[in-house]
Amino acid sequence: NYKGLLPLPPILPFQQNHKFRPKTHFPKPSVKPQKSATSSHNHTLIPPPPVSQADEQLGQQLNSLNIKKKCNVIIDTTTQALVAATRPDNGGVEGQVISLLANHFRVKFDPCQQIFHYNVEISPNPPKDVARAIKKKLVEDNSGVLCEASPAFDGRKNLYSPVEFRSNRLEFFVNLPVVVNSKSCLEGNAKEGVEQNVKLFRVNINLVSKLDGNDLKKYLSNEGDNWVPLPQEYLHALDVVLRECPNEKCIALGKSMYSVSMGGSRDIGGGAVGLRGFFQSLRPTQQGLALNVDLSVTAFHESIGVLEFLQTRLKFLHDLPERKERSLTTKERKEVEKELKNLRVFVSHRDAVQKYRFHSLTEEVTEKLWFEDRDGSRLKLVDYFKDHYEYDIQYRNLPCLQISRRKPCYLPMELCMICEGQKFLGKLSDDQTVKIMKMGSQKPRERRAIINGVVNGPVGPRSGGKAEEFNLQISKEMTRLNGRVLRPPKLKLGNGGLVSDVLPSCIDRQWSLLGGHVVEGTRIDRWALMSFGGTPDQKSYVPKFISQLCLKCEQMGILLNRSTAITPQFEPIHVLNNVTLLESKLSKIQRATSNNLQLLLCLMEKKHKGYADLKRIAETRVGVVSQCCLYSNLGKLNSQFLTNMALKINAKVGGSTVALFNSLPSQIPRLLTQDEPIIFMGADVTHPHPLDDCSPSVVAVVGSTNWPSANRYVSRMRSQTHRQEIIQDLGEMVSEILVEFHQEVKSLPRRIIFFRDGVSETQFYKVLKEELQSIRAGCDKFPDYKPLITFVVVQKRHHTRLFPDESDPNCLQFCDENVPPGTVVDSVITHPREFDFYLCSHWGAKGTSRPAHYHVLWDESKFTSDEFQKLVYSLCFTFVRCTKPISIVPPAYYAHLAAYRGRLYLERSESMGSIKGVACTMTRVGLPKATPLPKISENVKRSMFYC
Repeated sequence: NYKGLLPLPPILPFQQNHKFRPKTHFPKPSVKPQKSATSSHNHTLIPPPPVSQADEQLGQQLNSLNIKKKCNVIIDTTTQALVAATRPDNGGVEGQVISLLANHFRVKFDPCQQIFHYNVEISPNPPKDVARAIKKKLVEDNSGVLCEASPAFDGRKNLYSPVEFRSNRLEFFVNLPVVVNSKSCLEGNAKEGVEQNVKLFRVNINLVSKLDGNDLKKYLSNEGDNWVPLPQEYLHALDVVLRECPNEKCIALGKSMYSVSMGGSRDIGGGAVGLRGFFQSLRPTQQGLALNVDLSVTAFHESIGVLEFLQTRLKFLHDLPERKERSLTTKERKEVEKELKNLRVFVSHRDAVQKYRFHSLTEEVTEKLWFEDRDGSRLKLVDYFKDHYEYDIQYRNLPCLQISRRKPCYLPMELCMICEGQKFLGKLSDDQTVKIMKMGSQKPRERRAIINGVVNGPVGPRSGGKAEEFNLQISKEMTRLNGRVLRPPKLKLGNGGLVSDVLPSCIDRQWSLLGGHVVEGTRIDRWALMSFGGTPDQKSYVPKFISQLCLKCEQMGILLNRSTAITPQFEPIHVLNNVTLLESKLSKIQRATSNNLQLLLCLMEKKHKGYADLKRIAETRVGVVSQCCLYSNLGKLNSQFLTNMALKINAKVGGSTVALFNSLPSQIPRLLTQDEPIIFMGADVTHPHPLDDCSPSVVAVVGSTNWPSANRYVSRMRSQTHRQEIIQDLGEMVSEILVEFHQEVKSLPRRIIFFRDGVSETQFYKVLKEELQSIRAGCDKFPDYKPLITFVVVQKRHHTRLFPDESDPNCLQFCDENVPPGTVVDSVITHPREFDFYLCSHWGAKGTSRPAHYHVLWDESKFTSDEFQKLVYSLCFTFVRCTKPISIVPPAYYAHLAAYRGRLYLERSESMGSIKGVACTMTRVGLPKATPLPKISENVKRSMFYC
């Protein structure tokens, strides 16, 4: 009688005390590491991989430098492994001490407390919310067999108990009431007055392993050697335990949980609502095990009708209720499918809790759809709904939703509702983004109160008593610790101004160029202005804008010719829609200036998708750097806007904003000298939108080209396999940048300091192992060249926050303010063994500052904590676009900007026949083949065009 009962899959063979491979730490090598010939570090060196043939031009440059064209290197495939650099000392000592609070809550655990790990198989396979309901009812009905235990369940396969069950292999049959109501969910107990169905589930529970905390205790206390891996399985068990109660009351997304009880939801328009929640994650730190808890905000789909949702998202459907007879063009169908991709829906014409996932739109419109009934007879869809549900379908010329890949299964759009609790994966509009950011932007005191409220509240990790059952004690208070505030560096300005140097002494560490010149101003004799759209009143601002911009540049030591090379060109906004016409217009301007244009200044009536085409054509086809701005900024010309414009223009045409008054060799004399130059490199990988399943990922690598100023950077960009995180052509890009460095400095760098952005902790080992090889392979193209490499991961997307401790009288000046720029933390909340630190190098004017997390994975230069922290903080003052320190080290920031520019090159306008990006080319094995990026023009490639 129970049709839901299916045969169980075979039991998977699990080994007792099975240990998973640690995610964030490195396995012990089977051979003793050997010291490098060029370094005294106790690192294992892996030979570099083969390097692909460089392009023709690079080959000529390599020949001129007597560089080997190809490295024939055999890769050692033995079980050699790298180990992350350990902390070189007990932490830094420089700077003024400041009392802080961090949103890390100490977790005490009993190492002798055993945790019994069971594998769970449920048949038929239910979704996670149903699986949790099954587990809840199973525990209630079988407490004796489970020895009165209240185990923790992750909703999939893993069950953790503080006591051992009576048997290692258990089988149960669970009858779960299913509430038949379109607004309700599966629940463990039936509600009165609501019709119910009962479904039978078969549950098999088998013991996998017995865990204890002794290995974690050794790891945290630094007992034993440095190769002891983090006991990831035990840590995962504790994580599941602490999520058990919050998961029952919240919507779980990754490591975050969201609930209306945390401040309600806010309608942000476009069929989306903003919901407040919290993030929690267990972290091994110097103080022991800690729970990192932070505020989190994200957008969810509003539970509305599918047609209503499409009306809010797509302009061509805004008037759909007045045009019920309309149909969709091929292009419109693609837009609709894009908006509905992977959405779960339920139907409103009958009572049911069943959810369906959207697969595609039907080829035929609803009016022409037929299907076979169970007896084999063919029925017309519209007639079926009229006869069975007494519903007359209104939008008969629209397609239906197809919710199955294997067989026809049609749902009319007008009868479908979007299920609540789904993260909004579509691209948020500017207005939606602003609303979401405001929901998550709280001053430090308010954010601290919210986090404390979560930890000690009814939905937090301390609720429900689950932690106590496993002998876990979570602190009620944030971690108190001492940080240090580093002194800002003295900055060097240009010689032509009244002021030649400046010390950023304000609390926000911002400095003024008033009375001073940029350290290296450029001369721009040939430039042009091009306008797209704009009202007559807006166009009348142009002469005044040119005059004031030239005056501001002159005041800053930048020589911008007061007369444009040709008469300003005024074009209608629709020119940005036509790629061929746009290229023709830009090429005409270049020819009119004898192909010698230094700068193209573009004014736009509004933000336009054609911006991507403009940048691509200018930088790859025409060969000119451009600077764009909106007409709306011309009506309110102020000094700060003009200064920002001038700084960007100066940087793009070859100038520099500022340099360190005391050069890096004078700041770190133990390691650095004027005669042994250093190159700073940054790398980042950007991936396509979550709903895009075929576009290439884009990687960018930048490198400094001057020493000791180290404030000018060249870039190299590549496309690579869809969502591939490891940089595939890194060796080739590194060698190209080293050639550029050699041309400018006349020697190769003695040290490479490589900042890698966008890497999660689970990828540390893989990225280090593969990309360090690639960097060495790029260096091996130069004969007898073995530079000292430092490989650093820069993390900005983490959840550690620092707050001034208001109980300390010395922190009263920061009351309800962010920590000051230069605040560094390298103890208590940092890694118990490895070389990492948090640095808040910027001033947070809005919300709560997020410090950057620097994790040194490889260091052959043997920096001390003070030396490397000073180095990073000083570099943060050399960013070309502003007169204040930035939040992450400039090489990483420039790499992010360059990768974003490469992404723009792949975004074509609709006039090129594609709605989103270039079409994907599939290889024989079915994987997306990366469409190569267009080649940067020779006139542009050595400039900072991306900034």
